[in-house]
Amino acid sequence: MAIMDLLIATPLTRFIAQVVAIVALSRLIGLGVRRLGQPMVIAEITAGILLGPSLLGWLFPDAFSAVFAPRSLGLMSTVSHIGLVLFMFLIGLELDHRMLRGRGRASLVISYTGIAVPFALAVVLSLYLYPRLAGQAASFATFALFMGASMSVTAFPVLARILAERQLVRSQLGALAVACAAIDDVTAWCFLAFAVAAARSAGLTDALFTTALAVTYVSLMMFAVRPLLVKLAARVATPERMTQNVVAAVLLLLLLSSWTTELIGIHALFGAFLFGAILPKDGGFARALVEKLEGLVVIVLVPLFFAFSGLRTEIGLLYSGYHWGICGLIVAVATLGKAGGGALAARLSGLSWRESGALGVLMNTRGLMGVIVLNIGLDLGVISTTLFSMMVIMALVTTIIATPLLEWIYPARDMARDLVESLETLGRPAPNNKNRVLVCVSRADSAAGLIHLAHALVRGQEHAPIDVLHVMAATDPPSLHVTDGGDDGVPDALRAAIATADQLGIEIKPLSFVSPDPAQDICRIASVRETGLVLLASPAPDADQPLIDDLIGAVLSDSASTIAVLVDRGFTQPHNIVVPRHGSANDRAALSLARRLAGSPDVTVIDVPGWSAIAESTANGPVEPQLVVLGVGRELARGSRAAETLVRECRSSLVLVRGSEHTLAMAAES
Repeated sequence: MAIMDLLIATPLTRFIAQVVAIVALSRLIGLGVRRLGQPMVIAEITAGILLGPSLLGWLFPDAFSAVFAPRSLGLMSTVSHIGLVLFMFLIGLELDHRMLRGRGRASLVISYTGIAVPFALAVVLSLYLYPRLAGQAASFATFALFMGASMSVTAFPVLARILAERQLVRSQLGALAVACAAIDDVTAWCFLAFAVAAARSAGLTDALFTTALAVTYVSLMMFAVRPLLVKLAARVATPERMTQNVVAAVLLLLLLSSWTTELIGIHALFGAFLFGAILPKDGGFARALVEKLEGLVVIVLVPLFFAFSGLRTEIGLLYSGYHWGICGLIVAVATLGKAGGGALAARLSGLSWRESGALGVLMNTRGLMGVIVLNIGLDLGVISTTLFSMMVIMALVTTIIATPLLEWIYPARDMARDLVESLETLGRPAPNNKNRVLVCVSRADSAAGLIHLAHALVRGQEHAPIDVLHVMAATDPPSLHVTDGGDDGVPDALRAAIATADQLGIEIKPLSFVSPDPAQDICRIASVRETGLVLLASPAPDADQPLIDDLIGAVLSDSASTIAVLVDRGFTQPHNIVVPRHGSANDRAALSLARRLAGSPDVTVIDVPGWSAIAESTANGPVEPQLVVLGVGRELARGSRAAETLVRECRSSLVLVRGSEHTLAMAAES
């Protein structure tokens, strides 16, 4: 212990040691948690529990006392609450009123049913729990309010990230879940503000006075402060204008808002959440603020708060079957009220039973918000440490079971099908799906060539629509935002594709979402749409990097559709098409695609002995081709040097074709 005392001889070194231990263990646990599809909050709270009296204090009491002694946690508590203020500000920024458009009635019915049912059940349960597990400073009314708030809240950021990971944000179910969670958050914070006011006040009169002050403050922020923020956002419309002075001004206003609500008596977190919610979401203002703050807040400060919650959780207090029975009862009541109430309301609102069950499961995630409510209740003496531990377990369990239950109720393939079919911009599959083209755009500079190529393929054909897909890889942590575009929310690559389609006078059906595995979802969408041809673009035909990136390689290997990869060197019209035939099983697919491009069977076919002669043959022919269509197999996906050399040496645009499973089977038989 002498070495330990030397390493943490001062409050600062002890605090640094605490931060290092918490962040390192959170990230380590997070590696496993993320593989199981769980949010990082599970890892952060688990890290706190493991470092707290439940494990470290039990197995190594001396080390626990040295690093995490209760008297040393004051600094961590202060810093973590500052981080929580910033985090609630970011949550407010994510709360976009546009999510409610067109979903007002259904979202209100589902959300308020999902609040009223668990709240009522929590009040009934409080009749039993109050004399046994309430804090010493709590009246029954205050205790029941906190129990109701903690059981009826939905973890908006956790739900949003689950939706983003499962590409559900743009689906009917996802949009409705986000709208319901947004209403839940606002309503729960209003309940909580009243509960805090009641807990801090001497009586009902003081509580009503505090509530009146809160309503006045909210009105002032909405109708006086927000117009000023709109003007500020208009002046700072680009990231370049987001100077340090602007960020400092926003942070000062944020802290003033938190300070004011703390003085009013409804907690600083409400002021932070409110300030983030009223900031304008149009333009790049909110997004630039998130980029400035999110890294430090999410990686360092927020884990401190949730680990601090874990440190305060003493599993050892649940030392009997009676205590664990009460804990199980709390989990059951919370799940029945939130998931059951939300699912029933969704079914009555017209959703299918499967969608209703999935929505109920999503609304049952409490994670972040539930733990925040519980910490406030413990700090105010409304709930005991034993009940706090039980409620933290409830918040963890309801969050952990969300992902597996969602997969069971709503499997990934069904989600993909419903995602595609629910979008207004994508109609039902056409009868002749063999002519359907799925264009996958990832960069703005490759969009024009892909749209020109798709247009040439479907020209003159009826019922041959062009679906344009833009799939973004999910971030860590996954982002709620489903586009990386400008003010209108359209990604730059998709905007370029739409502009080219407008120039050509053709109609395309765009789709954009976030995916943890873009290649898998491209294959899944192609399968669901029964797409005959998937078009992709080589990432960098002339750069010193792989011709086929991981995404294209995975699609080439796994998709059952015909795959065509465009190596674009200024392609606009399919003139002078050459198809080198070199004995590949994909020659048939290449010739078929070339004839579709030309609109006739008149396509020049040349026989060459191998890869090395193709570039020379195409370059030295009687007419230099504008486009070379070449059948390739999985050797390109595996990084064939010969194929890459061919592509780099050929001066024309190329389309590399890998036939569908049906085409390859026919070639093998012949």
